[in-house]
Amino acid sequence: MLSAGLLPYRWNGELEVLAAHPGGPLWARRDRGAWSVIKGLVQEDEDPLVAAAREFAEETGWHAPPPPWVDLGETRLKSGKRVKAWAVQADFDPEVLAPGEITMWWRGASFTFPEIDRVAWFDSTQARTRLNPAYGVFLDRLEQRLSEHG
Repeated sequence: MLSAGLLPYRWNGELEVLAAHPGGPLWARRDRGAWSVIKGLVQEDEDPLVAAAREFAEETGWHAPPPPWVDLGETRLKSGKRVKAWAVQADFDPEVLAPGEITMWWRGASFTFPEIDRVAWFDSTQARTRLNPAYGVFLDRLEQRLSEHG
């Protein structure tokens, strides 16, 4: 199973990345290690770049930022899911998030809730505590690429 996503970043005197907190009852009280790259499943025969842009729009209500995108490679979550990500320079306002919704059965009833319930900008140190630990490699790679290009 492969997901693809975008990790918006900006330079505000230091590197900041935009991370997403998953919506729904399973994530409501989780914070440290619960945040994610804005991502979703790659459909069969779909280009992961196309999936990343589509999922970004579906989950945030924003158009995906235009290239250039920085290829951050792939990581594997504890669940076994593979995640491919790209970083892209952008500056979104978390207050105007318009997330897509998901409907699922939980405890015998149907619930609809936002796929992500909020996004926030984090500096690198904060991002490493908030993001799922598997995404740390994306931060490492982004910092490396930015330092190479001064």
